[in-house]
Amino acid sequence: MRLLHCLCCTFVFFKFALSLSINGADISSLPLLESGGLSYSESDGGLTKPFETILSSHGFNLARIRVWTAGTYTQTYALALAKRAKFVGMKILVDLHYSDTWADPSHQAIPSSWPTDLDGLNTQIYEYTRDLVNAFSSQGTPIDYIQVGNEINDGLLWPVGRISVNGFQGASELLHSAVAGVRGASSSAKTVVHIANGWDADDVDWFFSDIFISGALSESDVDIFGFSFYPFYGTNATFDALSSSLTGVESIYKKDILIAETDWPFACSPSVALSEPSIPLSATGQQTWVHDIEGILLELPEGHGLGVVYWEPGWVGNADLGSSCSDALLVDSSGATRTSINLF
Repeated sequence: MRLLHCLCCTFVFFKFALSLSINGADISSLPLLESGGLSYSESDGGLTKPFETILSSHGFNLARIRVWTAGTYTQTYALALAKRAKFVGMKILVDLHYSDTWADPSHQAIPSSWPTDLDGLNTQIYEYTRDLVNAFSSQGTPIDYIQVGNEINDGLLWPVGRISVNGFQGASELLHSAVAGVRGASSSAKTVVHIANGWDADDVDWFFSDIFISGALSESDVDIFGFSFYPFYGTNATFDALSSSLTGVESIYKKDILIAETDWPFACSPSVALSEPSIPLSATGQQTWVHDIEGILLELPEGHGLGVVYWEPGWVGNADLGSSCSDALLVDSSGATRTSINLF
């Protein structure tokens, strides 16, 4: 009996000891949804609560907040949301798109009010990033983690910083200038370089093999490698592929690794081929997907796996954005939580 007790204690200890440090959710759309009348509650019929409060009570400890240079997700918008996240004890990851709208592998438009030459953009991105980091600190919500670009597989600030057009030099300079802006305003914010398709070892290797250039972006400029990992953009995005890719890039650069975007569908058209078809389309499936990603991160040497950020778990009505799957949320259409709110 004593042996059994000791074994149980050992299991609990290791489960705790091997937990990841980041349990995140991108909550960028939250104020927009609330302004449209949506509210959130626990599935047991509990009282309406702010969504960040619900997330925090279920083990989420980081809020990812995107920032555009104009349009919807402005700096002012992000500052207000950061106050809410910090109030419930969450850290913040600020996701700079460096664009007036969505930035992703197919879109990286220079903001309409920014210069369009490399020298001017280097100055602009430095000053913009420095001032933004200072603004978060000044209101008492210092940035914990900051992405200098969003899914920048082909560079940023196109066409000037587009890798497929102008090579790596411009993108490397711009990223170095952005990081210099972070460092000029904060000694504690961790910098994240984020690309899509973290499962694609060839693409990951291609990007990081050439983005570090003497006199521009250095390996020491980057604290964390961030990756998106989704199951519905191609059947090659398997757990085995992700594990191989992350293990390979960690072995070379010894950087901390974050899955900065992911989700799993609760509902999806049968015509959509998913990369791990054995996982059910359900709340249980959502938990399985995230737990298996966590397992891969936990296997990385020297604790370099940081954690997972679930993309927009409360964005009711976003079925037309991002994928062909109609629902990958952790809440239902009324804003009531599903059992998958217990991801962590």
